[in-house]
Amino acid sequence: MHSEPAHTASAAHRVLAVDGGTPVLPRGTLPTTNDAAGRTLGAEEEAAVLRVLRSGMLSGVWGTEVKALEREFAEMMGADHAVSCSSGTAALHLAVAAVDPAPGDEIIVPPISDMGSVLPIIAQNAVPVFADLDPATGCLDPEDVRRRITPRTRAILVVHLFGAAARLTELRAIADEAGILLIEDCAQAYLSREDPSAPLVGTIGDLGCFSLQQSKHITTGDGGLVLTDDPGLARAMRLFADKAWPRDTGERTYLSFALNYRMPELSGAVARAQLHKLQGVVERRRRSAERVSARIGALSGVSVPPTGTEHAYWYYPLLLEGLDREGTRRFAAALSAEGVSCIAGYIARPLYTEPVLRSPSAYGGSGFPLRGTIEYPDGTCPQAEALIDHRLLVIPWNENFTEEQVEGIAVAIEKVHQELIGA
Repeated sequence: MHSEPAHTASAAHRVLAVDGGTPVLPRGTLPTTNDAAGRTLGAEEEAAVLRVLRSGMLSGVWGTEVKALEREFAEMMGADHAVSCSSGTAALHLAVAAVDPAPGDEIIVPPISDMGSVLPIIAQNAVPVFADLDPATGCLDPEDVRRRITPRTRAILVVHLFGAAARLTELRAIADEAGILLIEDCAQAYLSREDPSAPLVGTIGDLGCFSLQQSKHITTGDGGLVLTDDPGLARAMRLFADKAWPRDTGERTYLSFALNYRMPELSGAVARAQLHKLQGVVERRRRSAERVSARIGALSGVSVPPTGTEHAYWYYPLLLEGLDREGTRRFAAALSAEGVSCIAGYIARPLYTEPVLRSPSAYGGSGFPLRGTIEYPDGTCPQAEALIDHRLLVIPWNENFTEEQVEGIAVAIEKVHQELIGA
C-alpha cells in the first residue's frame, strides 16, 4: 500500500472535483512552461543577455554567440555539424530544403504532431504521405512506413512524440534500403534514446531537428537547431537559412532560392546558458515521471510509458483502454478538475484531416502540389485515429514539480481511475 501526503489522504474515496468534490491539488498550482516557476531561467540567462546587449552586436551573422551555440550543441550531441535557425518549424524547413525534393516528390510523416512537421514539405512543393503509428508510443510504425514508400519517396520524417524515441533502428534500415534520407523531429525529445545503449535521437537520422520554443525542455522563446554529419547537407541548410548568401566566400551573391531563418545573438546567448541545464532538466523530468509510472502502472485499463527507453517526458502520456470518446474526455476533465491539467487526444484530429490538407488553397488558390495529386480520407491511419479519439491522454510535464506535487498527480490519477474505470 502507498502512503499519501496529508493533504490528499483518502482522496480516492472522495467525490470527484468535477462533481463538486475537493480537488487533490489546488488548480493552477503545478508549475508550467508558461511561467517562471516552470522554467529554468535565471542569473545565467540574465548575464548572457547583458553580455550581448553590452557588446552592441545583436546579429548572429557577425556575432559570436550563435556560432558558439552551434559548436557546443554539436559537441554535446556527438554530431559533426549544428545549424541554427529561428524556430523549430524553420529547422524542419531547413532539413526538407536540404533533401531538395522535386515538385510532387513524397515525404512520409506521422499524423500526430504539430503542423510544423508537415508544412515545410508543402512549402518545398513536395507531398506529405501519412503513415500510421505504433499504438504503444504514437511514433511511426516502421512496417506501415515501408508500405507507404513509392518511387517518388525522398525521405522519412519521424517525430519522437512526447519525448519517446521512435523505432529508429528499424526506420534507419528502411531508409537505407530505399536509398532515401531520414529526418528526425526531436522538438519534444532532447537527450532521448531508443534504449540506454543507443545514440541520442537526432544523431541517427541524416538530419536531426530541435526546437527552442517556449514549451520545450530548454527555450529561447523561439529558435531551432539542426544536426547532421554530412557537410553537404550542413552547407545547404546554412545557405537556405541566409538567402543563399555564401558569406564564407566574401562575395555578396545569391546562389539559389532560399529564405531568412537566421537566429539572433540574444537567442544564441540564452540557448548557450540553457544548454548547461539541459541534462538536469531531462533527469528531473524522468525521475518524477517514473515515480508516477511506478505508482499507477498496475491500474487496470491504463498503460504508462515503457521503461528502459530513456524517455525525455515533454508530456506524460497515458493510454486508456475500454473507454469511448466520451469516457476519455470525461477522464481528462475529471483529472484537470483535480488540479492536473491534461488533454484528451493531444490534438483535435489527425493532421491529414486539417483544412490546409483536405482543402488545399496554397499558391494562388491552385492547391499545388496536393490538389488532384493525393487525398487524405478518414481511415488513412486507424491507429492514429484511435489514439486521438479515445485512447490517448497527455499531461504536460515539468522539471520543477515538487515531490509533493508528483505524489498529488499520482493520487489524482488513482482517484479518477477508481471512479471512472474501477478495478
